[in-house]
Amino acid sequence: MRFLYLSILLLFCYSSSVGQNTPIRKKMPAKRTGTNPKIDGLLDDPEWINAPIATGFIENNPTPGKMETADRRTEVKLLYDDIAVYVSARMYANPDSIAQELMTRDQIGNSDYFGIFFDTFLDRINGNGFFVTASGTQFDAKYSQTGNEDPNWNAVWDSEVKIDEKGWTLEMKIPYSALRFSSKDVQTWGLNMLRKRAMENSQTFWNFVDPKVSGLMNQEGTWEGLEKIKAPLRLSFSPYISSYVNHYPSTVAGIKDFTSSFSGGMDVKYGINNSFTLDMTLIPDFGQVQSDNRILNLTPFEVKFNENRSFFTEGTELFNKGDLFYSRRIGASPSYFKDVSAQLQTGETIVKDPQESKVLNATKISGRTAKGLGIGIFNALTNKMFAEVEDAQGNRREIESQPLTNYNIFVLDQSLKNNSSVSIINTNVLRQGSSDDANVTAFLFNLNDKKNKFYINGAGKMSYLTSNGTQGNQKGYFYEAETGKQSGNFTWSYEQKLADQVFDPSDMGFFTNNNFFDQTGILHYNIYKPGKFYNTFQSFVYVNYSRRFKPAAYQNVYVEMGPYIQFKNLWSAELILNWRAEGNDFYESRNGDLYKSPETYGIRLFVNPNRAKAYNFGGNIGMTKQELKDGKIYNFYFFQNLRLNDKLGFGLDLYYEPSYNLVNWVGAHETQSIFSKYDRNTVENSFDAKYSFTNRMGINLRARHYWSDRRNSAFYDLTSTGMLKDHQGPALEGADKNYNVFNIDLIYTWQFAPGSELSVTYKDISESSMDYYTKGYRTNLNNILSGPQNNSLSIKMLYYIDYLDIRKKKNKIIN
Repeated sequence: MRFLYLSILLLFCYSSSVGQNTPIRKKMPAKRTGTNPKIDGLLDDPEWINAPIATGFIENNPTPGKMETADRRTEVKLLYDDIAVYVSARMYANPDSIAQELMTRDQIGNSDYFGIFFDTFLDRINGNGFFVTASGTQFDAKYSQTGNEDPNWNAVWDSEVKIDEKGWTLEMKIPYSALRFSSKDVQTWGLNMLRKRAMENSQTFWNFVDPKVSGLMNQEGTWEGLEKIKAPLRLSFSPYISSYVNHYPSTVAGIKDFTSSFSGGMDVKYGINNSFTLDMTLIPDFGQVQSDNRILNLTPFEVKFNENRSFFTEGTELFNKGDLFYSRRIGASPSYFKDVSAQLQTGETIVKDPQESKVLNATKISGRTAKGLGIGIFNALTNKMFAEVEDAQGNRREIESQPLTNYNIFVLDQSLKNNSSVSIINTNVLRQGSSDDANVTAFLFNLNDKKNKFYINGAGKMSYLTSNGTQGNQKGYFYEAETGKQSGNFTWSYEQKLADQVFDPSDMGFFTNNNFFDQTGILHYNIYKPGKFYNTFQSFVYVNYSRRFKPAAYQNVYVEMGPYIQFKNLWSAELILNWRAEGNDFYESRNGDLYKSPETYGIRLFVNPNRAKAYNFGGNIGMTKQELKDGKIYNFYFFQNLRLNDKLGFGLDLYYEPSYNLVNWVGAHETQSIFSKYDRNTVENSFDAKYSFTNRMGINLRARHYWSDRRNSAFYDLTSTGMLKDHQGPALEGADKNYNVFNIDLIYTWQFAPGSELSVTYKDISESSMDYYTKGYRTNLNNILSGPQNNSLSIKMLYYIDYLDIRKKKNKIIN
């Protein structure tokens, strides 16, 4: 520990001696227009003639600081009126060098694109980005803090592109309804613009974004002199209707193979004022989201799945602060279930036990004041769920498995100077009846120096669980503190985290374990200036030292390091080395008993291609060695992508992980934890294809098969000293595992009007878990394909209605 503290002190002294220039900020005057230009991609409108020009874009990658040449220059003009901001852009290029893969909304693919960033409150932390590819596809995103991108945010705006002999052109109309800004008579916005050339993987910015400097929005220019603009009434409705047909070959008498349903609901957006927006979803339908990548989990911790439901991903940057919000808790992965088995009567068995509760409604209110105070309120309600049980005579009854539950988040986030901020966040879960409730409060801070070189951030959190069980109410605490150097070729960080024995935010957040005191140090050295044979070189060292908090005990030391290099031909390679010392593991036993975890070390090599090529491939290979019982894990991953033309593309991913002589927990006999030595194979194959009819209509296909097993060869008892001895009790039955999952997602989408969409989704899902081993990949694939399949077909139509459009049409009729 003395060596670690001394190293950090020396690094701090070294980095303090390295200077950093103050960034230069470009300025662009705002010009009001009396008539709006036609958005057709042609730049011949008279309104553009006298508009100020933004040019002189500077390369950020691969050669930072390099100016655009005259024959490759970018010229951008901006106008505004009482309704919207208008953008015209001319991207000079050889037409043959313009990549223009056709994709549907929010997907870039292999395509050149142009983007513009607006920081409407000029806090140099938060902003909105609007992007258009050379094929006309729109993409938009929110940005916060040091450049964190939220691509799930969507707005309704117009754009058109044209390809000509000089390159390509673009026009955009971004209505004020898509932005939030203050009510000042004269305003200055943060502004930056980006151009990406896909063939050479280069990007240039109007205001230079130095890769050695941490952050994106803090390296923006300004758009000055916007006068007397007012936010319009922001009120929109998105009603939907959906219909489902589902088929599953049930083996239970009285249960139909075919089921169908019809439902409807609505999303509502309302601009409370210039800065704040209310989002509400009533009886939402998430049947069109991509299926989860389920796996065989042999660890003591929960698997974290991605959130694919748009309402819970769009515009949630405020609610995600402090890592207290895991949106899958709402409906998809609740943390609390009543014990149905304890309520069974003699002879009863569980016939049906749903694991997902129905979301009845959800509401978000979020925004930021002119003085930089962000406020967020989130509330969601899920319905109660019932398990169905049956006795020997075939009589059935329902048992409540999940109560009616309310989820709530409240956030205050104050932006400060120098990209700094302080935040308070509270999450609250209330369950109907005598079920457990939970409340978590956190205070967060993030402070940067004037030059954005050094930082310090941290958090203090408290959880309070109201339990109606034998444990009673519990109050737990957590803190973290981190400091470091975040800009320059050489960066570093040092972090401490501590959680006491009862801290638990998992009712609404994702949290694996508590009762630890961890210290982490990270060093980075990056070279951004290209050399003779490379574009970028990066390297890192990561060290983590972990202890149990109470009773105090050493847990483990983990070290990881490696270099990354991107070559001139845009191929890249990364080597990762890792080592974990022999440790004290208090989680693997599942009951808190000590397990002396073995020393492990590994190596992994990653190779990635130039993705701009029509056919590209890459992958990685690795090996991990476990000292106990000579355990070994091998990793092989290979992927390939084929783009036949700008409309049609395919991808294939192959993953194989054979493991031998591993040792982990396998079960328990009474209070005795039992471990086993086992071999394991994991194979995962996925195939995807896409065909885009236009930039508003396309089909996407994804098929995935995952197979993993566990073949036990010896069993051990865990001793009081954490060591293993040969198992003395009765043989453990049903300890082998053979798990298969196969799913197909075929989705057709058509954005038939701005903000409106028709989707047709076909899903096929099959899953099997057995306690005996089935040898051979082909056999397992045949078994899962020939087994019972859950097939569903759904159609959903969502129509966007803007209240202002309705009012305009009404006024025209009257006049």
